[in-house]
Amino acid sequence: MGRKTPQEKKRLSYAKDRRNDYGENDKSSRNKRYPHRTNRHCDRQILVAEPGRLYLKRPKSWRKCADIPLGEYLRMRIERRGRD
Repeated sequence: MGRKTPQEKKRLSYAKDRRNDYGENDKSSRNKRYPHRTNRHCDRQILVAEPGRLYLKRPKSWRKCADIPLGEYLRMRIERRGRD
């Protein structure tokens, strides 16, 4: 492969590195277990109180959003800065 120049490293970093663009905490995607635990707890309470009846409330949901490449993220930030 050989050595990479700093410019090549920067270009590869912009293509490969990812950034969260959804506007949430970057560590919050680890916490998907909490909605599932809440749903199990709610189901258990309903079944104890009224056997055979389930989902009186809509279950909590969680969905992962794909991150965007660093280069695209930085380009969007620069464009946003120019509009302000």
